[in-house]
Amino acid sequence: MTIRVANAPVNFGIYQPDSAPFTAPELLAALADAGYAGVDSGPIGYLGTGDTLRARLAETGLHLAGGWVDLRFTDEDGWREDLAGLDAALDVFTAVEVDDPRFAPRPTLSLPADPVRFARPGLALGGIEDRSGFARRLQATADRCRDRGLEAVYHHHLGTLVESEAEVDRLLDATDVSLCLDTGHLYLAGGEPLSALRRWAPRVKQVHIKDGSRALTERCREAGLDFDRLVAEGGFSVLGEGDLDPADTVAVLREIDYTGWVVVEQDAPANGRAPASLLADQCTNRAALRKAGL
Repeated sequence: MTIRVANAPVNFGIYQPDSAPFTAPELLAALADAGYAGVDSGPIGYLGTGDTLRARLAETGLHLAGGWVDLRFTDEDGWREDLAGLDAALDVFTAVEVDDPRFAPRPTLSLPADPVRFARPGLALGGIEDRSGFARRLQATADRCRDRGLEAVYHHHLGTLVESEAEVDRLLDATDVSLCLDTGHLYLAGGEPLSALRRWAPRVKQVHIKDGSRALTERCREAGLDFDRLVAEGGFSVLGEGDLDPADTVAVLREIDYTGWVVVEQDAPANGRAPASLLADQCTNRAALRKAGL
């Protein structure tokens, strides 16, 4: 097992490049001080691009773990339009220094939110109608990343049309695309992250480690709260304070001899939380993983 631990701007509610509680240099310095080895890109442009990004990473000793790119895989015209955003992200990812190819940035692919599922996250309401078209477009996207020298990973996500274990199984059966297993999103969608990690081990090329509470998720659904409100209510907790023990996840990573990035994610609302408390959570999360052996 060879693992590096990264953090992500999503933990600070950073969803737009120009709306953040920290400047990029401030965030990178804080994460390096907390003991992280890498960082997710967050919204493309927030950390900088080209020479600026390379210099900021070099100054802090951090590496780029990857970054989120959603595409409309269920719609041919929308998907083709979204490829320009993918190419822009790949330009950023391929321009950074990589000291070990096993830790090259992972383009993290997903679908945009589905309105019905976003309103009732975790219930897998409805589904993908054109599965063959979805699989074809996803495969073509992963191949496009490979042509640029990067291995993409698909991220199942609450509020989208790929939430449940069964839906991930269908995706893996229909493509050769690698997987980003997110422990929190899978768990709150009714899945079992540890058994899934064992079962999908050959395809797992990135892990997002999260914690969460099914009881809180159910209460939010009963109250009619959507995914954003679930996040604001603390649906993803500090590691070890929800239902999932990070030590159990680390034990399975050792068992399957996982090599790659483990990205800490504790999705935060875009506003409403003090920057100091957000940073304190990520220091606590790093300490929890250190205690678990990472």
